[in-house]
Amino acid sequence: MTAVKKTSGFRTFVQSEFAGGVLLMLAAALAIIFANSPLQVYYQEWLDIPIKLQIGSLEIAKPLLLWVNDGLMAIFFFLVGLELKRDLVEGELSNTSNIILPAVGALGGMIVPALFYWYFNADDEVALQGWAIPAATDIAFALGVLMLLGNRVPRSLKVFLVSLAIFDDVGAILIIAFFYTAHISAFALYFLAACVLLLVYLNQKDVIDKRIYIFIGLVMWVAMLKSGVHATLAGVILALLIPMRSRKQPDVSPVKSLECDLHGMVSLIILPVFAFANSGLNLAGVTWDQITHGVPIGIITGLFLGKQLGIFGICWLSIRCGITTMPQGAGWLSLYGASVLCGIGFTMSLFIGSLAFEETGVNLLFDERLGIIIGSLASGLLGYTILTISLPEPDLKKSGF
Repeated sequence: MTAVKKTSGFRTFVQSEFAGGVLLMLAAALAIIFANSPLQVYYQEWLDIPIKLQIGSLEIAKPLLLWVNDGLMAIFFFLVGLELKRDLVEGELSNTSNIILPAVGALGGMIVPALFYWYFNADDEVALQGWAIPAATDIAFALGVLMLLGNRVPRSLKVFLVSLAIFDDVGAILIIAFFYTAHISAFALYFLAACVLLLVYLNQKDVIDKRIYIFIGLVMWVAMLKSGVHATLAGVILALLIPMRSRKQPDVSPVKSLECDLHGMVSLIILPVFAFANSGLNLAGVTWDQITHGVPIGIITGLFLGKQLGIFGICWLSIRCGITTMPQGAGWLSLYGASVLCGIGFTMSLFIGSLAFEETGVNLLFDERLGIIIGSLASGLLGYTILTISLPEPDLKKSGF
């Protein structure tokens, strides 16, 4: 019974990612339509709607776009943290043999794309701020494309892609924390540290009331926002400090419960809203010179070439050297196809791009979006084509995977 439940849970997960991937595509397409039509004025006014929250002298005032990027994306990173903790404690990543291949793949998939970007922008100090943009992978989009192939895809390949994307997200979190942090407020960080100590204390006392953790998480988000460290990181810290299970009630898992509560909202609402708010690219008068400019060409080559070369190259080397093994049921060509799919950066690339240039005072929004959309689209099309060729025809007698 336990094995059946695990399989069913995984199927539910990938199916919701497929639905989320479709909604992401629709949201991005809709944003581009708005940005290239008479509706562009209303689209921009919607993004610029001022929203202010104030309690006494504490004030948070931002346009709607930043509430989406700083607020809603904190919930996304909270879910990423929950999934990471579950996988490390009880899931696929609790087995060391399952960690090595996606971990080294994620490392190569961050370093090589960044080198491609650096090559095309080495002489531009401002443009170099975007070096991490092609290092990201959009798990919802990549899995959405993979799910189009149904039960032709071996489960081990899906686990590889999910695990690699999780490690990739961890890398993105570290990059944001160390490289895209604004002016630091020591007082806010002290307050944040006090919240962390309180969460540790609650863990020790076996407190499992989700409402208490969520309330402290909101306080942490405000403290992180005021500290200068990007507010979305509060979601990850909170997730890692929520108990996996109750010691008194082993069947109760706050992590799994919160993950179940949030997954649909994140994949079906939050990420599509983020995509709609950040994908509005006006294509009027786009020239070849604009596409081959340092920022877009660095992102395009980083996502389309750097990702596949970095991930597949280091995975091939690790398997050949006997450090790890090929995912069961997968071949070299299908592993390569999955590596190409990781070049779909989209949501995470857009998010890092919004952080990369916000302090420079230089508007490179068009350049980064153009590169992200072209690089992600090319990776998705090539990855799907390779997997279609490499994977066996579906067995209609099988309903699962």
